[in-house]
Amino acid sequence: MEHRREEESGLDGNSYNSDMEAEIISKKNQEEEKAVEEEMSVERIFESKPVPSWREQLTVRAFFVSLVVGVLFSFIVMKLNLTTGIIPSLNISAGLLGFFFTTAWTKFLAKSGLLKQPFTRQENTVIQTCVVAISGIAFSGGFGSYLFGMSEVVAKESDDLKSSHDYKNPAIGWIIGFLFIVSFLGLFSVLPLRKIMIIDFKLTYPSGTATAYLINSFHTPEGAKLAKKQVRLLGKFFSFSFLWSFFQWFFAAGDDCGFKVFPTFGLKAQENMFFFDFSATYIGVGMICPYIINISLLLGGILSWGLMWPLLQTKEGDWYSADLPPKSIKGLQGYKIFIAIAMILGDGLYNFFKVISQTLLGLYYHLCHKDAIPVVAVANSHSSPNRSSPSYNDKRRAEFFLKDQIPTKFALGGYITIATISTATLPHIFPELKWYYIAVMYIAAPVMAFCNAYGCGLTDWSLASTYGKLAIFTIGAWAGGAHGGVIAGLAACGVMMNIVSTASDLMQDFKTGYLTLASPRSMFVSQVIGTAMGCVIAPCVFWLFYKAFDDLGQDGSEYPAPFALVYRNMAILGVDGISSLPKNCFLLCCIFFAAAVIVNLIRDVVGKRRARFIPIPMAMAIPLYLGPYFAIDMCIGSLILFIWERMNKAKADAFGPAVASGLICGDGIWVLPSSILAIAGVKQPICMRFLSRATNVKVDQFLGS
Repeated sequence: MEHRREEESGLDGNSYNSDMEAEIISKKNQEEEKAVEEEMSVERIFESKPVPSWREQLTVRAFFVSLVVGVLFSFIVMKLNLTTGIIPSLNISAGLLGFFFTTAWTKFLAKSGLLKQPFTRQENTVIQTCVVAISGIAFSGGFGSYLFGMSEVVAKESDDLKSSHDYKNPAIGWIIGFLFIVSFLGLFSVLPLRKIMIIDFKLTYPSGTATAYLINSFHTPEGAKLAKKQVRLLGKFFSFSFLWSFFQWFFAAGDDCGFKVFPTFGLKAQENMFFFDFSATYIGVGMICPYIINISLLLGGILSWGLMWPLLQTKEGDWYSADLPPKSIKGLQGYKIFIAIAMILGDGLYNFFKVISQTLLGLYYHLCHKDAIPVVAVANSHSSPNRSSPSYNDKRRAEFFLKDQIPTKFALGGYITIATISTATLPHIFPELKWYYIAVMYIAAPVMAFCNAYGCGLTDWSLASTYGKLAIFTIGAWAGGAHGGVIAGLAACGVMMNIVSTASDLMQDFKTGYLTLASPRSMFVSQVIGTAMGCVIAPCVFWLFYKAFDDLGQDGSEYPAPFALVYRNMAILGVDGISSLPKNCFLLCCIFFAAAVIVNLIRDVVGKRRARFIPIPMAMAIPLYLGPYFAIDMCIGSLILFIWERMNKAKADAFGPAVASGLICGDGIWVLPSSILAIAGVKQPICMRFLSRATNVKVDQFLGS
């Protein structure tokens, strides 16, 4: 409105009547805008519905539904962790399933006359918070990265196993204990800052805001109808995906059998990991991930497996010994791993300093201007601060957000108590991780948790894994190779990742609660209960994988856990330095590190419109070790969504996430029965294998003889 007033008064600055007319027009425009806003106000729609107290928002059915959906999502996240490490946002799926199960529950109770409390959007928010907390532990617990990277299996894969001090095999007891010790600190570290972040600074937290809009829409008549259609479609594709995975199981009696090794582009291409493996999960993931992510993955796979690795194979005997085992990091495997690490670090550190600079800039603006400033003003220094009066939505939301306070003493006391217990107990789980390493991390952790939570509010980008990598290098180098620096670095990574990850998750949940009038107390309790559930559920799910699949973590297996090897080699690099790299590998790493920084810089300089066509280095780095096969699946998912959008964009926007979620959930939940079958010793009856004509003739001759 300030900009409009400047234009109107500039028509005739010397005329009193013009000034009066401008003022009248300005007031009229303000009144019209206010009337439109009141008409479109979300809280006006829900004004007649009473808001339950924070205790009434925490229902038994909410936590039961959260448990069911959380177990399902833990299987999905664990499978993604152990296959490629690419995990899309599952918030829409969690919201849909939580709404569906609770609505079905309340309808059943209503028909039987036992319904005591209606299903509200506040209870829906509690479910969403709890589910995200449960599945979040499946990621931040490090089952596909730092935690499994400590194991003997991954140590053998990286060819650095020297003594029993260099590995720590998974055991469900110490994993649960470790997660309980470190997973709650992040919640207490940013708890006193909730008002500053949400109300004073008005940080957007895009994922939390989108989740809130989704939940609010579910509880309107039109939104409820759409949600029912979405859930019905999700159920259809869930069934299809589950049955397709079941069908594929019959033909996979060996490592090189089944649809997953179908030579789509020929046998030679398959040897270089170019094939379509009929994975419903990654088709669904491709439908959720942005187009540029999927293209970047495919481009990274083509450049590495189609060009770089074949060229490096010609250097065998020159750059690295021809007598080395295939998995040795002194050979070709080392180039694959460390060049990928260089790109990941280049991308991660660039975005780390970018987000930190945005954080400091945002703080500067917020501290200079007493009034709340929207995030757009921080991103664009040319825009002026928004000093308009609070809307009805803002007033009502602030009233309920500030109603149930959580004492600062409680947050400080909780952090100090848990930090003290953790400092005393963690060295018993990891003797290599000395108590003074932990104390130093806990002193620095609140600052890092704040930076991550604030940066996430500005950019929707959590840098938890980057903070974890910094802990690997600093603590690993501090401990040294002679004193178990590899294990110390990986354990330190787990401590830091859990703190900063749960801190940003909690603030996202506070934003969701603010927009749905859910109490901060109910949000905090839900996050605590969800985290506690996750500390038990995630290790149990991982243990099922660990016991059911003997080749877990091995190169070429169904679950290679690629990031476990990457994180372990980061720890080795931090402890041993560049002496652990093969010939010319350090030079190549520097080149790709610089390339990752430059590409990110170009993406930021050219603007969002052109940046859509520039690949993302982090995504390009993932297939360097794994191969491009899953990227082909994801690009097919993108192609399906693209064609659907061309045919009917409205339907694609409304139902695309539901279809993708059904494909992911169905294939993901198949892991449970397949694991049970594997533990019970039930084997697949058929091996479907593909041979060249010449090999097939030799096999026929051998069998004929």
